[in-house]
Amino acid sequence: MQKGQIIKALAGFYYVKSQGQVYQCRARGKFRKDSLKPLVGDYCEFSIENQNEGYILSLLPRKNSLIRPPICNVDQALLVFSAKEPDMNLLLLDRFLILIEHLQIQPIICISKMDLVDSSLIYHQMKPYEDAGYQVLYVSSKQEQGIEAVKNIFKDKVTVVTGQSGVGKSSLLNALDIHLQIDTNEISKALGRGKHTTRHVELIEMYGGYVADTPGFSSLELNIEPVDLAISYHDFHELSKQCKFRGCLHESEPHCAVKNAVEQGEISSQRYEHYLMFLKESKLLKEKKYG
Repeated sequence: MQKGQIIKALAGFYYVKSQGQVYQCRARGKFRKDSLKPLVGDYCEFSIENQNEGYILSLLPRKNSLIRPPICNVDQALLVFSAKEPDMNLLLLDRFLILIEHLQIQPIICISKMDLVDSSLIYHQMKPYEDAGYQVLYVSSKQEQGIEAVKNIFKDKVTVVTGQSGVGKSSLLNALDIHLQIDTNEISKALGRGKHTTRHVELIEMYGGYVADTPGFSSLELNIEPVDLAISYHDFHELSKQCKFRGCLHESEPHCAVKNAVEQGEISSQRYEHYLMFLKESKLLKEKKYG
């Protein structure tokens, strides 16, 4: 029995890397019986039946996992949002951030297609996020703007590259490594969104770490308890320690440090409004769940 990490899942096969070699494996039937599915990023124990083919026998504990995209043991997430085509969607960005930080994954915001816009407009939109302590990278795959800055974030990390469909994730990865030649499609102007060009999840060795190219998606359900949602943003979490009431939801409670920060302009009112929308959604989901 050997130990390794699943670096690719495709058509019922799992490709496990162990000691510099990749083995094609299937999952034992017990995984289906236990409703447990191996994910890319899983560390596992496996056996070799013949040559480079084998079976995954057990999965080691995960530190985190994502449903869409299906991947686990992620260190950081590069959240790619386009400056244009499709237009910047700050509501979706805040939704991504709250989910990623709830899973204790470090988010890095990447704004693509900077060659299509007046950069000062985008810098203005991103200032509240930079002020909140988020790392923001500005790139143009066509002009190779910001590519070196992206390369520097990968070392010794498992990074998931994700975001709304059509924002240029595959183009960015191709700009990082011309040998990848990942398929890309242009935006459908009639629909205003991109076609899904990535068909599976795979960990790619890149600049001293692993990078996951993942299928694009355009919506996320925030299945998070309200009390957890209230501290999912790292800056809300820090401020919540100063709130008068433990478990403060930063909604109607008095002496709330988060609401005070909004009033003082330390947290953007737009980010806070988005948070209130997510809080309402979380409460409704909880009501449906528990009745």
